[in-house]
Amino acid sequence: MAGHNKWSKVKHIKAKEDAKKGKAFSKVGRDITIAARQGGDNPDMNPALRLAIQKARDVNMPKDNIQRAIEKGAGTGEGNALEEIIYEAYAPGGVAILIRSLTDNKNRTVPNVRAALSKAGGSLASSGAVSYLFEKKGVLLFDDDCDSDHVMELAIESGADDVDVQDDGSVEVTTTPEGFESVVAAFNASSVGYLDASIEMVPQTRILLDIEKAKGFLKLIDKLEDDDDIQDVFHNAEFPDEAVEG
Repeated sequence: MAGHNKWSKVKHIKAKEDAKKGKAFSKVGRDITIAARQGGDNPDMNPALRLAIQKARDVNMPKDNIQRAIEKGAGTGEGNALEEIIYEAYAPGGVAILIRSLTDNKNRTVPNVRAALSKAGGSLASSGAVSYLFEKKGVLLFDDDCDSDHVMELAIESGADDVDVQDDGSVEVTTTPEGFESVVAAFNASSVGYLDASIEMVPQTRILLDIEKAKGFLKLIDKLEDDDDIQDVFHNAEFPDEAVEG
């Protein structure tokens, strides 16, 4: 179920982001800035920056915007410094959440996160309360019209950890963080397109929600991701397809 629900969620998010191109630019731009700040401004020496730049190109972000984001991260551009903060939280139904924020004002971000959680019946958690439930992995997603046999073959040959082929034909490939770049490179070299490729915090266990709770939870995720400072929200919820599509 994990791969299928992940694909359904991505389609749901993608539809929103297609209607909010400016917000998409903002998010990938911040990813570029943080990657450049942490690993330098040379994409050839910084895998995270290469991936962030590729994601920016995928949403047709102009070259000038990409360059400005790199310069900001390297300290040669204008603008306030961004700080990465990970919030741990609980949502209704006992769902564990990790919220990745990139902000230039954490005093603004914390109240926004707390308010969104509180309105949905959730709460912030103490450091370490839920992070142990997640494991950092590389994740590549392929849509439901991909050649799943070919994807599986390439994934295995390039050293992926696992390949999850769903009944609808969508595929989720997982790797170690260290092996992520080589797996992505193998698919790029073979001109096999993927829907998304990223390093994520993957839950080790999942909680199945009923339809009504799942719909409420998805509204909470949407609310969190509407905040300009929120980059990623990781959780261990599973929901029926009816809730995702509804």
